[in-house]
Amino acid sequence: MGKEKLNAAFKSVLEHGEKAFVPYIMAGDGGLDVLKDRIEFFEENGATVLELGIPFSDPVADGPTIQAAGIRALRAGTTLSGVLNELEACKQKRHIPIVLMSYVNPIYAYGIKNFSEKCVSAGVDGVIIPDLPMEEEELITDELTKHNIALIRLAALTSPKERVLEIAERTEGFLYAVTVTGITGARNSYRDGVGEYLKELKSASITPVLAGFGVSTPEQVIELSQYCDGVVVGSKIIELLLLNDLISIKKLISATKNASIETTS
Repeated sequence: MGKEKLNAAFKSVLEHGEKAFVPYIMAGDGGLDVLKDRIEFFEENGATVLELGIPFSDPVADGPTIQAAGIRALRAGTTLSGVLNELEACKQKRHIPIVLMSYVNPIYAYGIKNFSEKCVSAGVDGVIIPDLPMEEEELITDELTKHNIALIRLAALTSPKERVLEIAERTEGFLYAVTVTGITGARNSYRDGVGEYLKELKSASITPVLAGFGVSTPEQVIELSQYCDGVVVGSKIIELLLLNDLISIKKLISATKNASIETTS
């Protein structure tokens, strides 16, 4: 469980010459009672890991689509405690690794020790905390390490090279490479130099490097995966779930297989 489960999931995909696909969904968007079925859908359709957002009232890294999903989840009464309880209830019926994306405040309010212990019982393998800088990681890293939960770091295009390399060395599970400047949300294109940025991160990181923020089409999945180990797709997944367009979601996931062909051809 924990770090080992994440590592094994990525190893299995990459050793078969494919690329990793990590969908992001907002827990409680549509109600917590649909969470089990959504996890099952992504597992059955080949997602490598599932990133599960915890709704928060002040999500500084999130664009309009994810903010709206968070508001819907909060209005439905979704809490961190409720999400963890739901994950614990369906723990034995899933195999896909689960990563929680939360801001510091909900974790701090829950209690860092309690949170880490509950993650273990709920089968959570890693966490992403976008508003936790490296300088303040000790707030939570001791408990996460004690409970074998990966802390997945984010690397930004705008960060100094020395800082990015340090983040790449310290991340666990995978390195989340932010490929745009600004908040989440679908984009039509990426700025020049993203490919070199991803290749540089890949050379520095001992864990897989996944590109995220703005990935919204199968073509972008293929394009970005040429330079790294896969992608994280969030806003587009949320939009498609709202439309119940499961076919388009399947196309996004299957694009990672085409990406492996592009990379090796």
